[in-house]
Amino acid sequence: MKEVAALLLVVLMFNGCSSSNTTTAQTAASGVWKAELLGGSGDASGLSFITQFTVNSDGTLSIGSLQFLTQGSCFSVAGGSESGSMTLTVDTTTNAVTGTFNYTVQSQGNTLTLTGAVTGTESGTTLSGGSVTGTWSVTGAGGCNATDGTFTMTQTS
Repeated sequence: MKEVAALLLVVLMFNGCSSSNTTTAQTAASGVWKAELLGGSGDASGLSFITQFTVNSDGTLSIGSLQFLTQGSCFSVAGGSESGSMTLTVDTTTNAVTGTFNYTVQSQGNTLTLTGAVTGTESGTTLSGGSVTGTWSVTGAGGCNATDGTFTMTQTS
């Protein structure tokens, strides 16, 4: 009976310790991502962009570049000041990645804010099928105000 209890204790310890691996998931999500924003109106509609970032171990993003693919008066093509976070966990049993995503672009007196949920599958040091879905809003001057938009963002590399 002592052997069974000891074995059960060891199994419980290993299961509790191996349910997630945040650091590996963070690294796997780094790369180039493309965002398509739906909703909005006027100059704050039809937005899309490509961004490249590294996810740091603390979940903050080190953003290397951002380029809007749509031309409008709310944001310059090259973006402006960007910041964000992506906090991820991976289920080591299924390799499913889940987490939260926040991204902000400030340009020309306007602020674009994206908030969403991340999904994907981790394979070693890469994330496959990485995507973010959520909501976005723009605050700023003139026709650059929009709320209740939705977006999808996919990892391209």
